[in-house]
Amino acid sequence: FIYTTAKQDYAKKLLEVLDPRKKLIRRCLSQSDCVCSKGCYWKDLTRLGRDLAKTVALDHTIQGFPPQAANWISVPHWSGDPRDEELLRLIPVLEQLGQ
Repeated sequence: FIYTTAKQDYAKKLLEVLDPRKKLIRRCLSQSDCVCSKGCYWKDLTRLGRDLAKTVALDHTIQGFPPQAANWISVPHWSGDPRDEELLRLIPVLEQLGQ
């Protein structure tokens, strides 16, 4: 899943870059899938329709509800650098969580 606070048009462009063959990402949630409170958009992981005990979100900014804070793993902002290997460094953590 991709879950962004960006508008749907931007999310579609992002998917074209990240998954041009449409084989990796099954679903994309955008700003219209967020909760707006006091002008801020918040990602509500319950909108994924998955068991939160088995759900992890990776993001450079934690824009989820405080009760879901334990589901978020903070990662550095991606600037488009093709040499960025931050997600590769998370593989051991994600494998451990998968068990």
